[in-house]
Amino acid sequence: MGKHVSGLLRVRRALISVSDKRGIVDLAERLVAADVELISSGGTASRIEESGIAVTRVSDLTDWPEILGGRVKTLHPAVHGGILADRANPDHMAELTQHGISPIDLVIVNLYPFEEVVHSLEATAADAIENIDIGGPTMIRAAAKNHLWVGVVTSLDRYDEVATAVERGGLDLELRTSLAEEAFSHTAAYDAGIVGWMQREESQPAHLMLALERVQELRYGENPSQDAGLYRLLGGNPWWGRAKQHQGKEMSFNNYADAEAAWRLVNDLRDPAVAVIKHTNPCGVGMRSTLHDAFQVAWECDSLSAFGGVVALNRTLDLLTAEMIAEYFVEVVIAPSCEDAALKVLSAKRAMRVLEALPPHGTDVDIRGIEDGLLVQTRDHVGSDLSDWIVASQRPPTPDEVANLKFAWVVAAHAKSNAVVVVTDRAAVGIGVGDQSRVGAVERGLFRAGARSVGAVAASDAFFPFRDGLDVLARAGVTAVVEPGGSRNDAEVIAAADEHAIALMFAGRRHFRH
Repeated sequence: MGKHVSGLLRVRRALISVSDKRGIVDLAERLVAADVELISSGGTASRIEESGIAVTRVSDLTDWPEILGGRVKTLHPAVHGGILADRANPDHMAELTQHGISPIDLVIVNLYPFEEVVHSLEATAADAIENIDIGGPTMIRAAAKNHLWVGVVTSLDRYDEVATAVERGGLDLELRTSLAEEAFSHTAAYDAGIVGWMQREESQPAHLMLALERVQELRYGENPSQDAGLYRLLGGNPWWGRAKQHQGKEMSFNNYADAEAAWRLVNDLRDPAVAVIKHTNPCGVGMRSTLHDAFQVAWECDSLSAFGGVVALNRTLDLLTAEMIAEYFVEVVIAPSCEDAALKVLSAKRAMRVLEALPPHGTDVDIRGIEDGLLVQTRDHVGSDLSDWIVASQRPPTPDEVANLKFAWVVAAHAKSNAVVVVTDRAAVGIGVGDQSRVGAVERGLFRAGARSVGAVAASDAFFPFRDGLDVLARAGVTAVVEPGGSRNDAEVIAAADEHAIALMFAGRRHFRH
């Protein structure tokens, strides 16, 4: 029987049942050397026995064979009575004695690889169902519930710590409590993965189960007074989790937020492109035949705001572009790959973070927090297909105007609402973002553009409610505009476009971003 010695739980008997068998033989050897009796089943017992370590089979303990192809083996009073008995309760202990059950002091379990199976391209629904563990979660939860008297281990990372504690006399309450918390988190995340798989065809399920694991503690949040951490959806494979950081300081909360915005924008552009982001909004975007030309025009859009921003590139970072970036203060540079010569140039900027990343391809779920709740929606995808666009004005756009409108439309969709983007030669020259009024966004964008607005085109993320926005754009020399349409005043806006000989296109879709 396990005993408290100087506040420790002395381990006499341990039950081991693991799907992931890495490190289990070494752990078993250390436990046996510390006079711990081992109980196991199935493949785990076989692995331990093959190493010449004595182990009692669960079927011998229960005097009942494993049945249903192994689905039922540990679901027995001889197992769960030994785990769940309250050692301080005389009635519990008397019942154990009456039924010939000995206490189990340590439970070491990890579960069937459900997440790995369902993410396999070859996996069928039958494979997924067969990998829903039943006995494992039951033992884990039983041991975690009774953590005053039982230790429970669900993570390979804790093997050495637990073995060392056993060797030194036992598991203290602080360790057992920590292990129990980890165990309940483990089974909760496991169940969340199963629910998510079962809801895979539902866009808005009645109950949304999210399991997140902390990847990194951040120095602080948006401001130094705020605690922060970086969490990953369990089973997710986000671009930032696969990114390689070559140099620079640790990524901050704001760095991650800006990098996400920059990387998503630049990956929606097909030709060589550069996006400069500040406070999650584009302050410059350019697309050219070469990356260095794209960077040049992107930075020139609003070089004042670009100071201390994030630069994202959708092609390999080359030496010439790196030399241009190195002339400025940039917090983060992200590219799909980097030439060695480019990395050498940027290495002189020791604080600059340089990342290599694959394109975003995570879940199609966009989650934002509000007090004690979440707003959940499908992600807003920005397409450059013009099949749904219609010409609303008398004058159709020229081919050059169409190319620029497509580019402006993508940029506007990635800017905070209200947003109006002014573009010339596939480069943003003025970006009005986050304005409370549509005409205000127009005026801010034109202020940035200055004389560059003459002959430019513009995109608005939502419809113009009145003609004033078109009038202001026309006076600045803008020749073509794309907007969703759908206002009750569309006729008024179309009339304004025709008066100014502006080519006006309706996209039939808006791109609000809050």
